[in-house]
Amino acid sequence: MRHLTKKHTLSKAKDQRDALLRALATELFTHGEIKTTMPRAKALRAYAESIITMAKTDSVHSRRQVSKFIYDKEIGKFIDPQTGELFDAPDKDKKLTPQTVLRKLFYIIGKKYSSRQGGYTRIYRLPPRRGDATEMALIQLV
Repeated sequence: MRHLTKKHTLSKAKDQRDALLRALATELFTHGEIKTTMPRAKALRAYAESIITMAKTDSVHSRRQVSKFIYDKEIGKFIDPQTGELFDAPDKDKKLTPQTVLRKLFYIIGKKYSSRQGGYTRIYRLPPRRGDATEMALIQLV
């Protein structure tokens, strides 16, 4: 029997599909919401929720596991590792590190959803895209 084996293939080869989902998840965690097509949003939902579940436990092992599934790029702000407080510019009094997607995921998003059991994302349907009438969606973190 083939129970629970459905995959969202998105008409792409596995390496292309993995790169696409990795890029979409990175942008979702960076901005909090993204606008994409409905099939991509549905595929991204399961992908992002498993990453957030791993980010709820702050350990070296979970950081290494999550870093395999997102691109760890700098966001442009600075974060205090002890408090998780954000700053726009580096402060001389405090030891601040540049905020990356991985740090945001563990310091902000993981702590925000620590008491939640699941359902970290929501999908809104949008009007079809003008050029090819593809069904569009807005996926955002709850």
